[in-house]
Amino acid sequence: MPRMKAAIFVEPGRIALDEKPIPEIGPLDALVRITTTTICGTDIHILKGEYPVARGLTIGHEPVGIIEKLGSAVQGYHEGQRVIAGAITPSGHSAACLCGCHSQDGAGTKHGWKPMGGWKFGNTIDGCQAEYVRVPDAMANLALVPNGLTDEQVLMCPDILSTGFSGEESGRIRIGDTVAVFAQGPIGLCATAGARLMGATTIIAVESVPERIEVSRRMGADHVVDFTKADPVEEIRRLTYGRGVDVSIEALGRQQTFEAALRVLRPAAPCRRSACIRRISRSRSTATWPGWGIIRSAPRSVRAARNGCVG
Repeated sequence: MPRMKAAIFVEPGRIALDEKPIPEIGPLDALVRITTTTICGTDIHILKGEYPVARGLTIGHEPVGIIEKLGSAVQGYHEGQRVIAGAITPSGHSAACLCGCHSQDGAGTKHGWKPMGGWKFGNTIDGCQAEYVRVPDAMANLALVPNGLTDEQVLMCPDILSTGFSGEESGRIRIGDTVAVFAQGPIGLCATAGARLMGATTIIAVESVPERIEVSRRMGADHVVDFTKADPVEEIRRLTYGRGVDVSIEALGRQQTFEAALRVLRPAAPCRRSACIRRISRSRSTATWPGWGIIRSAPRSVRAARNGCVG
């Protein structure tokens, strides 16, 4: 049986480069030859034993590559095309997917739902830090890479960029909104860019690292608040002319990067989802995941998103 190199989880504290068989694919799958991938903060949690995965699993969930082989039922793609696949790889046909909750995909479960079920690479199936990866349900999860873009230019799309943009989508940013983005790591920077693309007219970033502050301005931030020098809540109030901004936040997961900022933010009501921000409005309160929320004030809308992921 043909074999390949792969980064394999051995035990907490140890990931080894070893050989394992090249994956077999089913009728709806694709075999992708990996040309570029990267390491996520989640992979570090797996290495440290902070997130449990099966021993022998190939880690990684950010693939860029070339279609090596297609399942017999896959349409719309052909071998040799450059593609990416999302870190979240839902089936597209479970009850959760049909309800628009692709990250909770539980195809094969009794009710079609499973917490974090859409995240499969390096979690429940072999991931992409390898020479080849099997992409399940290829028609739902592959995206073609335009010829004019390099691997490096699209590398953030499978996870980092899509997480940042989905935060702004979950926040339902509208044209003319004022947006505050807490943390300007890679995902936070993508949230800043996403807010601008969705029509926000004023973007306030909260960050303390000089290099990130500089990049944040280039990505669209109009104002950057250094939370080590000023209370970000008071600064947001000042920058929005004190229009009654009521900032509330909750983080049940491990939030080390912005503990100083969290201490000045009043906790919201309990939320069942880890590392989430509560969405507060005058008429309703809902939660969004992973790690995003909105803060609204009257009469002018002020929305805030916080990076709930490592980075």
